[in-house]
Amino acid sequence: MAIARVTEIISASKQSFDHAVQKGIKRANKTLKNVEGAWVQDMKVTVKNGEIDEYRVTLKVTFILDD
Repeated sequence: MAIARVTEIISASKQSFDHAVQKGIKRANKTLKNVEGAWVQDMKVTVKNGEIDEYRVTLKVTFILDD
């Protein structure tokens, strides 16, 4: 039976929420081994001059621990 761990990361994008998620997963894979999945815990935007400036997501990333 595998043992998994969950870690929280925050990712941001100027383009979209989807892009912020993709960037977060790509970056998590550079540091974490055996990434199995993730879920979006929170989504928010920053606003400047009445326009969306940045899309931000908080991800819970699940990865399997090595034996």
